[in-house]
Amino acid sequence: MGKANPIHQTKDNNIELPKGKSDDIRTELDRRAFYLKTLYDISLEICGTIEVESVLKNFLLMTMGSFGVVQGFLYGLHLPTNEIYFVSKGLHGIESDRLKKVTREFLLEENLEGSQENSASFISPVFLPEDLVCTLSFRVGSDCAGLVALGAKLTGEAYNEDDKELLRTLVNNLVVALKNARAFQDIRQLNQDLQGKNIQLKKTLEELQAAIRKIEILEGIKANLSSFVPNTVTRLIEKSPTASLPESKEQDVSVLFIDIQGYGLLSERLEGAELHSIVEQYFSVFMDAIHANNGDVNETAGDGLMVIYLNEDMETNALDAIRTALTIREKVRHINRKGNHLSEPLVVNMGISSGNAFVGIAKFESLTGCRCTYTARGMVTNLAARLGAFASEGAILLSKSTADRVESHFSLTPLGKFELKNVSEEVDIFSV
Repeated sequence: MGKANPIHQTKDNNIELPKGKSDDIRTELDRRAFYLKTLYDISLEICGTIEVESVLKNFLLMTMGSFGVVQGFLYGLHLPTNEIYFVSKGLHGIESDRLKKVTREFLLEENLEGSQENSASFISPVFLPEDLVCTLSFRVGSDCAGLVALGAKLTGEAYNEDDKELLRTLVNNLVVALKNARAFQDIRQLNQDLQGKNIQLKKTLEELQAAIRKIEILEGIKANLSSFVPNTVTRLIEKSPTASLPESKEQDVSVLFIDIQGYGLLSERLEGAELHSIVEQYFSVFMDAIHANNGDVNETAGDGLMVIYLNEDMETNALDAIRTALTIREKVRHINRKGNHLSEPLVVNMGISSGNAFVGIAKFESLTGCRCTYTARGMVTNLAARLGAFASEGAILLSKSTADRVESHFSLTPLGKFELKNVSEEVDIFSV
C-alpha cells in the first residue's frame, strides 16, 4: 500500500497541506463562495421588490444566469382565485401557451395536495420538453403552488447534487420573498380599502351633519310654530307627518274663555309698547297655567284667549279647565299685589262650558289659497264666550254642564238663571 502524503509543519508553526489535498479544499471553498454569492445576489434581487411578477421575473433571470442556461420558466398558481403568474425565457410563444395549460393541470392534481406548505422538491414531469432537464415544485403557504424548470447548462455539465441543493435553497428564499410580497399586497389592499372606507365615512359624516343641521332647523321651526299651533295639532302631525289631518268630528270638550276686563279703555290710555309689555306679562302666566293643565290655546285676541280641553274623560276636561282658571286667578292677584305699573289692578274674567262640539281642522278656501285653523265649533264654545263676557271683577263662571261634572271636587255657588247675548234660553250660571 502507498503511504499517505504527510502533513508538514513549517518553522513559523503554519500547517502545510499536501498539494492535492490543498487543491480540493480550495475548490470546495470556491464552490461555497460561489453558492453564497449566488444566494446573496438572488436574494437581494428578489427581496428588493414587492410585486409578485417582478419577484418571479428577477428570480428566473438571476437563477438562469447563475447556472448558465438559456431556457427556463417559472409558474405560479393562486389556488383560491385561480390567478396565474408565468414568466419564461428562451421559449417560443406556442410552447409557452402549452406549458401554462399543462403546468396548471399538473399543479391541480392530487399528487400535490399532500405536499407540505413552503416546501420544495425536485420532480420529473413527463409533460415538459426534454430540454428542460431540472424541475422543482414548491408551495407558498397553503393556497399557492408553483414550479420552476431550467434547461441544460451551456457547459454541457449535468446538474449535480450541489446544484440541486443550491437551487432548493434559492427556491426556499423565493417562497419567503413571495410571502412577503403577498403580505405587502394584502396590506396595500387593506390600506386602499381603509382609505375608501374613510372617504365613505367622511361622506357619511358630512351627510349626517347636514341631516343634523336640518333637524336643528326643523326643531327650531317646530319650537317657533308651537307658539302658534295648538298642541293637539302638533301631536297629530308628529304621529303621522305625511297623512292628511283628520276632518272635524263631534267630541266632548271643555272650553275656557279668558277676558281682560276694560281692555278697550286700557288700550286708549297706554302707549302701544307699554300695553304690549303688560299684556305679555299676564299672558305668560296664562300660558304656563294652560300647558300645565293640558289645554290647547285655540284663538287669541287683544284682550283674551280661547282654550280647548280635549280628554277622553269628560270629568277630566272640566277639572283641567277649572284648575287652569283658578291658577290664573291666583297668579293675576299675585302680579297685582307686586305692582303692574297701572293705576289700578288688572281684572281677568273667565267663563267655562262643557259638552259636545265639532272639533278639528277647518279649511277656508279662497282665490288666494287655503287657510286652516284648529277649533271647536258649537253651542259649547258660544256659551263659554258669553260666560266670559258676562263675568266681572275676576269671576270664574261655569255652565250647568261643567258644574255637574265638578261639583264633588270644588265648592260652587249657584248664581241663578240669566239671559246671555245670542243665547235663546236663560242659562244656569255657577261661580267657583
